[in-house]
Amino acid sequence: MEYAGMEVEEQAHPNPNSSKRFGLKNSIQTNFGDDYVFQIVPKDDWTTMAVSLSTNAVKLYSPVAGQYYGECKGHSATINQILFSGSSNPHVLSSCSTDGTIRAWDTRTFQQVSCVSAGSSQEVFSFSFGGSTNNLLAAGCKSQILFWDWRKMKQIAYLEDSHVEDVTQVHFVPEHQGKLVSASVDGLICTFDTNGDINDDDNLESVINVGTSIAKVGFFGETYQKLWCLTHIETLGVWDWKDARNEANFADARSLASDSWNLDCVDYFVDCHYSGETEKLWVIGGTNAGVIGYFPVNYKGMATIGSPEAILEGGHTSVVRSVLPMSTMHGGPAQGQGIFGWTGSEDGRLCCWLSDDSPQINQSWISSTLILRPEKTRKKKRHHPY
Repeated sequence: MEYAGMEVEEQAHPNPNSSKRFGLKNSIQTNFGDDYVFQIVPKDDWTTMAVSLSTNAVKLYSPVAGQYYGECKGHSATINQILFSGSSNPHVLSSCSTDGTIRAWDTRTFQQVSCVSAGSSQEVFSFSFGGSTNNLLAAGCKSQILFWDWRKMKQIAYLEDSHVEDVTQVHFVPEHQGKLVSASVDGLICTFDTNGDINDDDNLESVINVGTSIAKVGFFGETYQKLWCLTHIETLGVWDWKDARNEANFADARSLASDSWNLDCVDYFVDCHYSGETEKLWVIGGTNAGVIGYFPVNYKGMATIGSPEAILEGGHTSVVRSVLPMSTMHGGPAQGQGIFGWTGSEDGRLCCWLSDDSPQINQSWISSTLILRPEKTRKKKRHHPY
C-alpha cells in the first residue's frame, strides 16, 4: 500500500528579493524501510511516470494525481536507468540493470515482454534507442558499448577500444539519430556515427577529454548541438559536441552554487534542466538534508552560476536522486494541474511541488521562466489520491 499526504508549508525568507521556500506538497512514501528512489521518467503523453527503486523494481504512478498503478519486477540487481520507448510503443517501458540485462515491460499489465542480455559478467549502466532507421539499441557496459537490432532482438556490433572503464552514459542525439555519444569513468566523451557497419576504427568521430569520471550528460540548444556534463566530483562543463569545443568549465561549480544562497552548502548536483523557450540552462543542486535549488548557469562570456530561481524545501530528509520538472510537458492532462514537478530521494519518498497555479502559492517563490502556464479558465482543485 502506498502512503500519500498533503501539507502546506510557508517559510519567510530573510531576503525578500530572493526566492521563497513555499509550496504545497503531495508526498508519497514508495516503500517502508531504507529503500531509495533512483529515477523518475515520464511517458510521452504524461499520463504515467515510472519510478525506479533500490528494491530492483519499477513503480508506476499518475504524475498529476499521484495515484499508484502497479510495479514491474524481474531484475535481480540495481536498476541503473529506465526509459519509455516513445510514441511508436507508448505502453513499453525499458530498464537496464547491473544484472546485465535490458528488459521491456508492458505498463498496462506490468509484465515483462522482452529481455536482452549483455552477458553474465556484464553490467548495463545506460542504454538508448535510435539510429538513422530507429532500429538500434545501444548499451553502455564495462568499458564496452554493445548494439542490438531491437526489432530482431539480435546483437549486431560492439565497441571495445574507445573506453577503458565503465561506460556510464550512452545517448543517441536528438534530431541527429545516427549520432551516438558515450561517456565513461575514464573521463572521455566519444561521438560515433552509427550508420553502416559499426566498429571502433571507422565510426569514432571525436573525443572530448573531461579529465575526471563522468556521471551524466545531456543535450540542449536549438539543434541540440550543445552538451552539458556533470562529473562524479561535482564539476560542470558545457561543450559543443559537434566540434568537441569546450564553452564553459565550472571546476568550482559546487562552491559557486553554495555562495549564491544563504542555506547550507550544496553537497551534490542532481541534474541539469534547459528551457528552449527562454534558452536558459539550470543546474539542480541539493543538500544532504534534502533541500534542492535550481541555479541558473551562464555559459556565455564570463561563466557564472547565479542565485537559485527555485528552492524546494521541506519535502525530503535525505539526498535527492531524481527531479522530474513538469515544465517540460507540452499539453498533457489538464496542463499538469499547476504542478511544478516531482522529486525522488534516498528517503524513499516522492514529493510533488505545485507552482503559482495555486492561490496558496506566493508567485514570487519561483522564476516565471521555470513555470508551466495552465489554462486561466480551469477550475483549481486539490487532489487527494488516498
